[in-house]
Amino acid sequence: MSSTDRTIDVRSGEAFDVTAVDTYLKTHLPGLSASPEVRQFPGGASNLTYLLRYPERDLVLRRPPFGHKAKSAHDMGREFRILNQLNAGFPYCPKAYLHCTDTTLIGSEFYVMERVEGIILRADLPPALGLEPAATQALCESFIDRLAELHQVDYTTCGLADLGKPEGYVQRQIEGWATRYEQALTPDAPRWEQAIAWLRAHLPADHPRPAILHNDYRLDNVILDPADPARIIGVLDWEMATLGDPLMDLGNSLAYWIEADDPAPIQQLRRQPSNAPGMLSRRQFVARYAERSGLRLDNVDFYHVYGLFRLAGIVQQIYYRYFHRQTQDARFASFIRMNHLLEQMTLRVIARSPL
Repeated sequence: MSSTDRTIDVRSGEAFDVTAVDTYLKTHLPGLSASPEVRQFPGGASNLTYLLRYPERDLVLRRPPFGHKAKSAHDMGREFRILNQLNAGFPYCPKAYLHCTDTTLIGSEFYVMERVEGIILRADLPPALGLEPAATQALCESFIDRLAELHQVDYTTCGLADLGKPEGYVQRQIEGWATRYEQALTPDAPRWEQAIAWLRAHLPADHPRPAILHNDYRLDNVILDPADPARIIGVLDWEMATLGDPLMDLGNSLAYWIEADDPAPIQQLRRQPSNAPGMLSRRQFVARYAERSGLRLDNVDFYHVYGLFRLAGIVQQIYYRYFHRQTQDARFASFIRMNHLLEQMTLRVIARSPL
């Protein structure tokens, strides 16, 4: 059984005009023949990702989701630029080939990049990998080390100094997500008032070492070497990358990190194998990151709570589209339950925090 990332038939309501895209690609990329076989990558709940399989090579197409979208989200040109320029300092970004701004082709902008073929983990470790706990720990440490490595990249040298505004970043994120959450409320959603008030009361000062933030760094956004699954050969999904406090990025990753010892209801949130034997606990995750990054982490609870609230905001925005029938993807029906569980987890962190 292959352990490389699998594709599926294109989901209902998410097809595009293959002939138009094929014509465009052959105009700009020499050496393509025949019509591509089109498949869809099943992961992700935001931008849509497709495999275009030509006889000569595989290409990957990224486009925004259908339905309601936040005004500043899903900027294809921005993500295209990040892939091209960040690769000089962080050689895990796939090569991006074309950015199409003609929205008449498929109803939106899109870009096309290389396919980095390898293993992408989902909820559980594939048995075919045969990873023992020691190998799983090595994979986990490599995952953390790449995050610390990203935060040490000189973004000025990469030509990305205008990617974001580090000054005031934390406060803007708290207020921005509070606003976006309010705009995406549905009648069955929690209001998150206690957590938002707590975050506002514990805002840290601007970080002295601003960094490039991936902003969605989790195990299913990295590609593993099939010959050595502990080695990361690619990092995907840069649509939310920016400049800011690197510990906000850490908090985002911690929000996804469900441990084996977390209560059963919280286990329902798990979308990556962070509970597998050999995976580090959240506390060990933080310690490893601190060691590799050289940064002080005196108020990690703030960043963890922020990550959980932000994740709830993302979940609620997606659920909003499902609630209002702007998407037919049945996966999103359960997102309201996820939102409630995230609030419960957040209140547990706040109750135990010394801040």
